[in-house]
Parts: sequence; structure tokens; C-alpha cells
Amino acid sequence: MGFDMHLRAVQDSEIRLDHAWLEEFMGAAWDWDVHQAELKAGIAESISKDFGPMHELYEAADRLPEGRDGTWELPVFGGQLVFGAGDGEPPFVHLAPETVRRAAAFLTDVSFDALWEAGGPKLCATFGPGWAEGDVKSIYLQHHADLGDFYRRTAADGKAVVKAFWY
Repeated sequence: MGFDMHLRAVQDSEIRLDHAWLEEFMGAAWDWDVHQAELKAGIAESISKDFGPMHELYEAADRLPEGRDGTWELPVFGGQLVFGAGDGEPPFVHLAPETVRRAAAFLTDVSFDALWEAGGPKLCATFGPGWAEGDVKSIYLQHHADLGDFYRRTAADGKAVVKAFWY
């Protein structure tokens, strides 16, 4: 069983900030064929299991000399939470177009190498002794590049982002 972060770009006017509606909206796109088509079209992105550590890597931006005023939170966990009525229902997250632009700007402006220097060794340690640092770094560099491309496209289109965390 996997644990995935799923992002979809959508016109903000089409979104209902209702947990049941968001569950249906995001669930309909989690079908393998639909998800692959949306990935190819550039209106979706996903990260399996590594999204929590990716958030930790972005958190290292607060330790960089230039600082980031908390915008490091936006690409993974940041945004407006929409909770369900029942216990144990994970929330969905909504980022309005202006917030998407801020996330895209952070991903464009931040130096991945500086982030890696500040937070990478901790992430490498979680992979275990059989992993070379270069291999682990390349995994996170690819996630960073994919998120940056997704957020920049979405910001350029003036769209919002809805996030789901599936398990």
C-alpha cells in the first residue's frame, strides 16, 4: 500500500471547499488512466511516500541566509485545510491562485543545492546505509523539478491547486 500526495490544477471558481465534494473530485482523478493523462497534460502531479521528507527539505530554507518567510511550507503541506466531518478523514488542501504564485516563486528562487546542503544529510540517513548520497539527492532533485514545473505552469494559467493525501 502506498502513501501519495496528489495535486490537481483547477480553476478556482470550479472548486467547492466541501470535504465530500473534494473527495469525489480528487478521487475521480486518482484512477490510473485519468491520473496518467492529467500528468501528461501538466494539470496534475504526485509524489509517493517522499512528500513528507520533501517538506522537511524545503523547511531547510528557513536556515538559509536569505530566509524565505514561511513560503517553504506551500509546495507540500501549505494551504487552506478542508476537514471532513468524521475522525480519521484526512483533510484536503486548497491553494488559491495567489498562493500558487507564491509557491511557484519559492520553487523558482530557492537553490536546491543550498537546500540539500542544509537538509540533505538528515534525509540521506533515513534511507539507510545501502544508499549513496548522490542517488538519494537525485530522487529529491527530481521531485523538486517536478513540483517546480507543476506550480509554474499552474501559476501561469492562473489556476488554483487542490491537494489530497491518499493511503
